Amino acid sequence: MAGMTFEQLKIFLAVAQHLHFTRAAEELYITQPAVSAAIHNLEQEYGVKLFHRIGRHIEIAEAGKLLQVEAQKILDQVSLTERGLRELNNLQRGELKLGSSLTIGNYWLPSKISEFKSRYPGIQINCSLANTEEICLGTATGQFDLGLVEGDVKPALQSTLEYEIVGSDRLQIVVGQKHPWFEWGEIDLSQLTKTPWVMREPGSGTQQRFEEALQNWEINLSELDVILVFNSGEMTKAAIEDGVGAIGISELMVKKEIQLGTLRAIRVIDNRDGNGAMPTGVTEPVLSVAEGRSRSAGYTYAEIVRPFFKLKHRQRFQTALSKVFEQMLISSMSDGSHQHISTSLI
Repeated sequence: MAGMTFEQLKIFLAVAQHLHFTRAAEELYITQPAVSAAIHNLEQEYGVKLFHRIGRHIEIAEAGKLLQVEAQKILDQVSLTERGLRELNNLQRGELKLGSSLTIGNYWLPSKISEFKSRYPGIQINCSLANTEEICLGTATGQFDLGLVEGDVKPALQSTLEYEIVGSDRLQIVVGQKHPWFEWGEIDLSQLTKTPWVMREPGSGTQQRFEEALQNWEINLSELDVILVFNSGEMTKAAIEDGVGAIGISELMVKKEIQLGTLRAIRVIDNRDGNGAMPTGVTEPVLSVAEGRSRSAGYTYAEIVRPFFKLKHRQRFQTALSKVFEQMLISSMSDGSHQHISTSLI
């Protein structure tokens, strides 16, 4: 038995992707007869049908589906091993594949990447941005060496992914100049259900944390008047700048606008009693607009602190590059620059 070769696996995967011999040949820059011969040899070697020929079309067979999954794992592992060997030369060259949720990737991660590039200028860093769910899935399937998210890892992936806090952020309630809260500066919890809201899409880490905060405050999401849902924090920010409503958004994303005075972060007064109920007689905002200061003595301000998680596959081979970058993130965490992380959120 001769066994299968890496070249045969590459050819098979190309055919499985395109379900077309000629297109697979074009992708691999080989002849169509060479593709047909490779598939024929595999089928003859193991006595199975990898594809069903139906007229001029092909469909992947049950054995082909099995081989597709395992072949991809094999070639991914070979690629990682090759990268690891190349990186042994003092990390002078190589590639690091990062996946990041949008807020982290746009506002927190760039300085980390710049620091890493200054130490290892020959390293190529490829960073893909998507929402938390997509980054978790991409890290689990080997698309990324490391993932960085501000949302939770779904239970189905927790046995596959190892995750650790490497930073944090505050989620703030923010409004534009035309919103009445802009003048107030602070509100009590009951006011949250009395304004329109602009929100991020399901699967967003920002949205996850905001919904968790609502649960902690004993407010159902269905009680809020959600008028717009966007898949971009920048779009939600632009919407409220025009006075549409309120948003829960990362303080990293609105730092500049708050400094310029076009947006304002609103403090939320948690004025419930020990049983979570509102104090007797409190129905309006617990503040004096005229005086511009709170009358909330004895109450606490509600904060939404969210951790930033670093993700990696529990069993997949980890390259030297990803280990060094990972250690840099952990070191920046331990230098005290993220002291407002709440371990109760883990």
